[in-house]
Amino acid sequence: MKGLNRRSVTEYFWVTLGAVLVAAGVYFFKFPNNFTFGGVSGLCVVLAELLPFTPGRLNLWLNLALLAVGWLALGRRFAAKTAWATVVISLLTDRLEVWCPLTAPLTDQPLLELIFAILLPGAGAAILFQHEASGGGTDILAVIMKERSGVEVGRGLFLSDVAITASAALVFDVETVLFSCLGLLAKSVVVDGMIQNMNLCKCFTVICDDAEPICRYITESLGRSATVCQGQGAFSHQSKYLVFTALRPAQAYRLRTYIHREQPHAFLMISSSSEIVGKGFMAL
Repeated sequence: MKGLNRRSVTEYFWVTLGAVLVAAGVYFFKFPNNFTFGGVSGLCVVLAELLPFTPGRLNLWLNLALLAVGWLALGRRFAAKTAWATVVISLLTDRLEVWCPLTAPLTDQPLLELIFAILLPGAGAAILFQHEASGGGTDILAVIMKERSGVEVGRGLFLSDVAITASAALVFDVETVLFSCLGLLAKSVVVDGMIQNMNLCKCFTVICDDAEPICRYITESLGRSATVCQGQGAFSHQSKYLVFTALRPAQAYRLRTYIHREQPHAFLMISSSSEIVGKGFMAL
């Protein structure tokens, strides 16, 4: 594909996978149960009760309309990957009504369905955010609000989600409204937790007598880099080396095993971080 390198193809694969998870969670679990906890899909659940259209068709129209608004308002600043994710989610949700029509929820366990209505779109949203995209919809309006009025994106999304969830009280029974409120509370926690786990890295501070073999193992065997400083023990006054590095969890396990085997008297401080910015990790 001209103009697309392997990295771009990989990025769009993950964006597409995230969009498919969002669409599946919305269609199979959110729409049949009338869960309205935020987003365009939640608004479509309410509108479908008032208008002679299905939630999937309304979701398609509203998302494509917001997509056009995003392009007009933000121009080149509007991310192509977000546009692609929006199209995939909208078209797939609409087509599933034809390919796999549902007249009732999949099970008679609304709490179980609520869990999947949160987990599947949550996992999809986490994948999209991981690859610098989003599912469009109210995200687009939140970004435009930030550009025009300075309202933070997170605050704008929360306000819109609360308003959409509250609108469920106009057309649905108390049980559906309560489940939707529970979904709204759980959604942000689930998405944040998944994003943190996807980005999880281990930060090492190694205090040792000989830094050279450890640094060689990090650079040659693990394909990472490290920073070395020289220090002095406060009690022994002996010269020591400090090695700083950040690794993925699997690499961290290998380094810890190597140091334990080769320099068992080395002192290790290992901490977890979900936000490391720089080459080989997250971009600015």
